[in-house]
Amino acid sequence: MYDDALYRSTSAELIRRADAEREVRLVRLARRAERRAGRGDPGGRVSRGRGRLAGFVRAALRP
Repeated sequence: MYDDALYRSTSAELIRRADAEREVRLVRLARRAERRAGRGDPGGRVSRGRGRLAGFVRAALRP
């Protein structure tokens, strides 16, 4: 009987964890979609048009 109770509680805990991880993943995907949708917005983030690593590459190539 103890084994059944342990199995049920472990199973329920794993199901709760999976649900929580699924929720986190969905929230991250929704936030990413919002950022992507807002890129065409004139009030959005301003960029210099270079890649984020362009300064490092240029500095590494200097003699």
